[in-house]
Amino acid sequence: MKEGIHPRYEPTTITCVCGNVIETKSTKKDIKIEICSRCHPFITGKQKIIDTAGRVERFKKKYAKEAADKADKGR
Repeated sequence: MKEGIHPRYEPTTITCVCGNVIETKSTKKDIKIEICSRCHPFITGKQKIIDTAGRVERFKKKYAKEAADKADKGR
């Protein structure tokens, strides 16, 4: 490897919003994440919808309208 062109690979901590702290090595310092292996729905078996600014409601409203339109056209 050439000297002086690679970033430093140092110990760092990854912190999740659930409070889980993971010690690892990375080129970045103090990484903050929203979902980790301890709180991910696939691992825990619990689904939690993170709704930011009503996105879930807008999605349901949009696709409910499209489904109704398709049903009307089929008649």
